[in-house]
Amino acid sequence: MVRLPAHPRIAHMLLEGCRLGLRSLACEVAALLSDRDPLRQDGADIATRLAWLRGESMIARQQRAQWQRLIQQRDQFRSLCDRLDIAAPPAPLVDPQSEQAQALLIACAYPDRIAVRKQSQGLDYRLASGRAARLAAQDPLRNSPWLALAQLTGRAGDATDRIVLAAPFDPALLQGPLRDLLRRQDSVAWSDADNRLVAERQTLIGQLVLSRTPLTEVPPEDRNRTLCALVRKRGLRLLPWTEGLERWRQRVAFLRRHGRDTDDSCHWPDLSDKALLESLDEWLTPWLDPVSHLNHFAALDLGAILQARLPWPLPQQLDEMAPEYYRLPSGHRARIDYSEDPPVLAVKLQELFGCRETPRVGQVALKLHLLSPAHRPLQVTQDLVSFWNNGYRDVQKDMKGRYPKHHWPDDPLQAAPGSGIKRRK
Repeated sequence: MVRLPAHPRIAHMLLEGCRLGLRSLACEVAALLSDRDPLRQDGADIATRLAWLRGESMIARQQRAQWQRLIQQRDQFRSLCDRLDIAAPPAPLVDPQSEQAQALLIACAYPDRIAVRKQSQGLDYRLASGRAARLAAQDPLRNSPWLALAQLTGRAGDATDRIVLAAPFDPALLQGPLRDLLRRQDSVAWSDADNRLVAERQTLIGQLVLSRTPLTEVPPEDRNRTLCALVRKRGLRLLPWTEGLERWRQRVAFLRRHGRDTDDSCHWPDLSDKALLESLDEWLTPWLDPVSHLNHFAALDLGAILQARLPWPLPQQLDEMAPEYYRLPSGHRARIDYSEDPPVLAVKLQELFGCRETPRVGQVALKLHLLSPAHRPLQVTQDLVSFWNNGYRDVQKDMKGRYPKHHWPDDPLQAAPGSGIKRRK
């Protein structure tokens, strides 16, 4: 290749052409690819250029100088190849006059430009390199399912190139002289189209998959890696969260923030979305064996999986230190909302009559949403004593007018809690 005054890709094509018994054709193709396209308006088929170079089609007067230059370049390549003294087979492996031979040589120079049509009908092709390219609408090659592309053009930032020069490609060449381009790999990937895990042995050229064979056994590490990548991509909402589990996680988060006054504050795990996504390999992978379809995620016992993140005795301490419910003076229970900081206790005002201190969880005073008998908000406070002393009188006047059948005592600290209307004497 060093001894040939040509681009390395062209030099490689010339050497392979000699080894395949296609020296003359290789020199012609090399000459065409070393200069500007003489027939830019005649479609992308390189066969028309070869016919023009051989004098089999009309050569316009303005093309005469370029034609002579290409003939000289062809003859120079022939002379150089003769000096290399490369042994050729007794007979060419493919017919030198065939489209197959042209495509074979182009593929020797540009194996990354072997291309297959994306759909059964269409002008868009996918290259072995992973790029996309498109034929002109009326191009003579538009019925070719496979192409070997010699020249492309495009602009920076464009997702699709335009095919300028090509030859119809026979994929049977990949089982013959181009078989060294093939590689095989085991692939475990998620199919968005089928919503399932796909494990298969693939035969590829570049990024083009030529054949697929299902794998009977999927390596656990590949399965786990693929499924965790899916969860990271789509988010934790892919897992079967419930309202109860979300509330449980909020209670753990509360103790992680405010448990410093307790002996085990440093052991409360971080169960935030960010932390869970970063540690999927640690806590989720042991449970992924039965998952191969999107619907299988719904069958995971996510509550048990996450609760296993709390070492003993934290599960017991959770109920003690961050209870789900608060026992009201009325005897009723009200759920504590840990989604806010401080947590919120929404309760009818009447159920706190007689309560002299702000309800707390540990050392944290709850944010009280004091409600009317119709569960409408009356006051928000984190200091119940201050509310009794300063805000209650205004609320009492308003509530007596709106709900005259309910008990609105002048001294709420001495009144019995309740939520119903006044009893008749």
